[in-house]
Amino acid sequence: MSAIIHLQDLRKSYFMGQMELKVLKGITLDIHKNEYVALMGPSGSGKSTLMNILGCLDTPTNGTYVLNNHDVSKMDDDSLAEIRNKEIGFVFQQFNLLPRLTALENVALPLIYAGVGKNERKDKAMEVLEMVNLTDRSHHKPNEMSGGQCQRVAIARALVNDPAIILADEPTGNLDSKTSYEIMDIFNKIHDNGNTVVLVTHEEDIAKYSQRIIRLRDGVVESDRAMEMAELEANNFKFHLFIFYTRL
Repeated sequence: MSAIIHLQDLRKSYFMGQMELKVLKGITLDIHKNEYVALMGPSGSGKSTLMNILGCLDTPTNGTYVLNNHDVSKMDDDSLAEIRNKEIGFVFQQFNLLPRLTALENVALPLIYAGVGKNERKDKAMEVLEMVNLTDRSHHKPNEMSGGQCQRVAIARALVNDPAIILADEPTGNLDSKTSYEIMDIFNKIHDNGNTVVLVTHEEDIAKYSQRIIRLRDGVVESDRAMEMAELEANNFKFHLFIFYTRL
């Protein structure tokens, strides 16, 4: 099976004058289509830098990054922007919604950049809002919605271009426990629909719902473990039990 994300000896340094700060020190890993991966690590481990490179927001100093058969390692800024809009759906901790736009307009934004016509944009945006159970809030602005609803809008926006991967950076970081599990329920459904999900989190209980946990420390992969089927089943049972009781 070919990897949708292939990293080979990926390195990233930042330079301050003559001083070199090595952040990523040789990351080699593959993530395959329809995998659900949690990326974890303490502050200073390099996970934020790796996430920025995975999201084509930054480029490596050395090494190779192939995303869905595109070698993005040496692309210029314009090419990276095109790949970002086409191949990656972002979900951020801070939602990053435009405050003056409605939920529908926020979701449709990536389609404007992709050159999609107005009527098709509206239809596609409503389709993904329906996937996250938010069609009744389509004409509300962010300040008229709860944090959980804003995050669902952000997830719909990430899905609207049918990207190769969904990249979520601490997507439950600003939410209470009940809302966090509701958001993770949506991510589970996204994965069940065939999407590849890479989740950056520091929360162990959130990471447990992925299929695979990659831990970074000091710029290298400390561990890379696929969850056992028994673990997944136990975690899913506890997860759905929690969802059931919070909805009573």
